[in-house]
Amino acid sequence: MKFNPFSLYPKPYFSFFTRIKHLPLLPNPSLSSMAASITTQIALPSESPDLDDCLCAGSPHLTIEDDQKSFQESDNSNSNLTSPSRSLIVSGESRIERAWAHWKNLGQPKLIVAPMVDNSELPFRMLCRKYGAEAAYTPMLHSRIFSENEKYRSQEFTTCKEDRPLFVQFCANDPDTLLEAARRVEPYCDYVDLNLGCPQRIARRGYYGAFLMDNLPLVKSLVEKLSSNLTVPISCKIRVFPDLQDTINYAKMLQEAGCSLLAVHGRRRDEKDMKKFRANWDVIKAVKEAVQIPVLANGNVRHMEDVDSCLRETGVEGVLSAESLLENPALFAGFRTSGWAMNGGNEIDRGLDQGELVVEYLKLCEKYPVPWRMIRSHVHKLLGEWFKIHPEIREDLNQQSILTFEFLYGLVNRLRQKGTRIPLYHTKQSTENGAISSAAA
Repeated sequence: MKFNPFSLYPKPYFSFFTRIKHLPLLPNPSLSSMAASITTQIALPSESPDLDDCLCAGSPHLTIEDDQKSFQESDNSNSNLTSPSRSLIVSGESRIERAWAHWKNLGQPKLIVAPMVDNSELPFRMLCRKYGAEAAYTPMLHSRIFSENEKYRSQEFTTCKEDRPLFVQFCANDPDTLLEAARRVEPYCDYVDLNLGCPQRIARRGYYGAFLMDNLPLVKSLVEKLSSNLTVPISCKIRVFPDLQDTINYAKMLQEAGCSLLAVHGRRRDEKDMKKFRANWDVIKAVKEAVQIPVLANGNVRHMEDVDSCLRETGVEGVLSAESLLENPALFAGFRTSGWAMNGGNEIDRGLDQGELVVEYLKLCEKYPVPWRMIRSHVHKLLGEWFKIHPEIREDLNQQSILTFEFLYGLVNRLRQKGTRIPLYHTKQSTENGAISSAAA
């Protein structure tokens, strides 16, 4: 059963994310009036919403009763957002000890699904977990919209009991608004994560993500607000400064503010093209050596050999993968796409390919409904190489305004009937050593 703690409506509703994600997130006194008008806009959808944004299946009101009751009781008890009894202000040494104790209690996961807007949703997280992922981030959530609008919460954040350890990531530039949003997910995650790394134009316009690197006092206040008022630990995901010492000072400031775990993307804010710019593992290593809390590395992880190299070269506790997982959700189980297959005949075809992964993903979407826009995106990414061979089938997908599971399953069958199959490969050595997970075997 999908656990959606915010799902209180009996009918599927439509995604407003594509409509509202371009609205500015401005840190000024007029924010409250602006928010009120936006809330009205969201609460009153047009008569002809985009049908492709409908939830993919069933009713979103599929909850675990005990957990929903727990959430509602917790939500009611959180009316005082600055309750001193919830404060976690402790000495630096004690906070570091707590950070490590929490990380160890989670099993010290090394293989982690990175946050991806519209792409690290529950069904995809569960698919990656089946194939070796040990923890995962949600997509980035807009803290103000999340705190204001129940429909946005219900559709953009879903989880289940098996979806742990879980990082819930928010973008924000107002401490009180961030805290209000974080309080709503606190019972259902292992970290509340602050996005300090998004380099996209929308983040510049909204004044969040990597563009808060220009306002470190604000960043510090955001982290302090959460660490002083939540019982769940705070994590931060950052990009690096051009100057190494600036990056180290940044990391230390976050630790002092109460950050319990730091994920470092080894690229600068202006280095958005991962194919053009390699992540700098040396900077990640320097950050790891400079702070006392657990550190994760993000960047250049395309297969398990990269995972091993990154852990060895940086000394971090774990690695995140994003784009590579979209093409190959079985990456953490030791599988490689044909583009990253090793030479020398040391790899075998164990019968798994991206068509099979699409089928598994669709089955998870039937179990855990999500907007069709997310499903369409994953199908395109998983079958991209196959579509190059048969572009006419890709065009059929593009022209399909209303998706169904029957159509998508049929799409995979059409490719197979044309003899299209590009296997994922697994190294003989890994198989002989028993490295392949039982789920993937």
